[in-house]
Amino acid sequence: MATYKEIFGTNIEVLASDPANPVEGQVWYNSTDNVVKGAALTTAGAWATGGNLNTARMFFSGSGLQTSTIVAGGENATAYNVIAESYNGTSWTEVGDLNTSTYSSAAAGADNTSALQFAGYNGSNLAKNESWNGTSWTELADLNLARRFPGGNGIATAALAFGGFSPNYAQTESWNGTSWTEVNDLNTARYGLGSAGFTNTSILAFGGFTAPPTVKRSETESWNGTSWTEVSDLNTARGFVGGAGTDNTSALAFGGELSAGPASTLTEEWNGTSWSEVADLATARDGMAASGTQTAALSSGGDGPPYLAATEEWTGAGAPLVYTFTDS
Repeated sequence: MATYKEIFGTNIEVLASDPANPVEGQVWYNSTDNVVKGAALTTAGAWATGGNLNTARMFFSGSGLQTSTIVAGGENATAYNVIAESYNGTSWTEVGDLNTSTYSSAAAGADNTSALQFAGYNGSNLAKNESWNGTSWTELADLNLARRFPGGNGIATAALAFGGFSPNYAQTESWNGTSWTEVNDLNTARYGLGSAGFTNTSILAFGGFTAPPTVKRSETESWNGTSWTEVSDLNTARGFVGGAGTDNTSALAFGGELSAGPASTLTEEWNGTSWSEVADLATARDGMAASGTQTAALSSGGDGPPYLAATEEWTGAGAPLVYTFTDS
């Protein structure tokens, strides 16, 4: 029988800790744990338990990666709040407060050191816009249209705000790091929609509500930097739905309020053409903070009811997993 060295041309590596980004088929000896380990790719996605938020809440903003997320604002039993928390992949830490208490805001950002939070409500619709630098929030130029429950994506210097509960449920605005400019509207006016995208030139928007009357939506639209195009619908219509993903070709939709009223556990995956149902959340919820990518997403807090502090971490098909080899 051929040896590992004969097949791969090297001996098994001896490492003090597991490699940060192992490739499929890689094998190594962890000298700290005194075990042999190997990497493979997941064949099906699943949700797992993450660290609980310090403050249970719903309708708050989230942005960043599964291992580097910032959330802020939200509603709980006592107030609309200013509280912000940062996630490191294991636990949440309370950080600098927002300048303005708010719930139903949107956010953009690539990690927990740089983000933008905009729009919202604290007695009236807000046009406010705040930037996070890893330490504190700074007020920047307002949106042109005050609104609550919009979609929002991109990064702190190049974001997109779209839809929302306001006089115009379809209006889209683009942020260039200095100011907001109105661009082409959504095809379906709505609020409480999910979205995905780490650039303001490639975004997916899905689900939500139209009002009045209030109707849950399944429509999906793709943004190419200039205009919105209708693409394939979600399998299940819902509002206040979570969304994660890097662009308009790769996204995850999870949770949300169903047409019949209750919160949902449903998760759907977007491949650039259509949605497919995948593994459900462990806890039904809507109004959660959502962040991450299609293969590594984060669903935090929300409304079950009651207000939730629970966080769930999604590992999608194709994500690397580390296995420990035993002799049993």
